[in-house]
Amino acid sequence: MNMKKIYIICSIIVAIGVAAGISFFVIRDQMAKIPDDIKLVTMHNQVYDFAKSDKKLKLVEFAYTYCPDLCPTTTQKMNLLRNDLIKAGVYGNKIQFLTISIDPYRDTPDRLIKYMKDFNIEDDGNWILLTGDRNHIRRDIKQVERIGKPFQFQFRDPGDGFFIHTTFVYLVDENNRYIKKFPMGDKFNRKDVFDKIMKDID
Repeated sequence: MNMKKIYIICSIIVAIGVAAGISFFVIRDQMAKIPDDIKLVTMHNQVYDFAKSDKKLKLVEFAYTYCPDLCPTTTQKMNLLRNDLIKAGVYGNKIQFLTISIDPYRDTPDRLIKYMKDFNIEDDGNWILLTGDRNHIRRDIKQVERIGKPFQFQFRDPGDGFFIHTTFVYLVDENNRYIKKFPMGDKFNRKDVFDKIMKDID
C-alpha cells in the first residue's frame, strides 16, 4: 500500500472519529433535561417543584449573590433582555427567567430578595430566584448539582467563598429540556439570546 492510500485511509478514520465525537456531544445536549423530582425554595421561601413548573420557555442562570463579577454582569444583561421581551409581548406568558443559587448556604431567601432589589429586578413572578431549604441545605446542594449535571454545568468552592463554575446560561423548553446555551458575563449577547427565544416561541 503506497503512502497516498495510507494518508487517505488515515484521513477518513480521523474524519469518522471527529464526526462521531461531534454527534455524541450534540445528542448529549439534546437529551439534557432538568430532573422532574427536584424541589427547591424561592426567594419567598415557597416550594418550587420542577415537575409542576409552568409550561413556558425558561432562561436558566446559575449564580451566587456574592459573586464579584461574572454573575452580576450576567444578571444585569438578563434584566435588559427582560425589557426587550416585555416589549415583544412574550415575557411572562411565553418565557420566564430562573436564577438558581449555587451557594444556598449563604443565599437565603432574604438575601435573594435583596439581590433582586439591588439589580432592580421586578418581583412580578416571572423571574424566580431559587435556593435551598434551610432545614435541608446539604440535600438541596445536591439537588442544585443534579440540575446542572445534564447540562454539564459544574461548580465548586475552593475554600475562599468565591466559586469556580461553568460560564453559561441555558434556554430550556416548556418541559425543561435543553435548547441552547449562551456565554455569561461580557460575552452574553442579548440580541442573540432574544433572537433564539423568539424563534423557539410557539
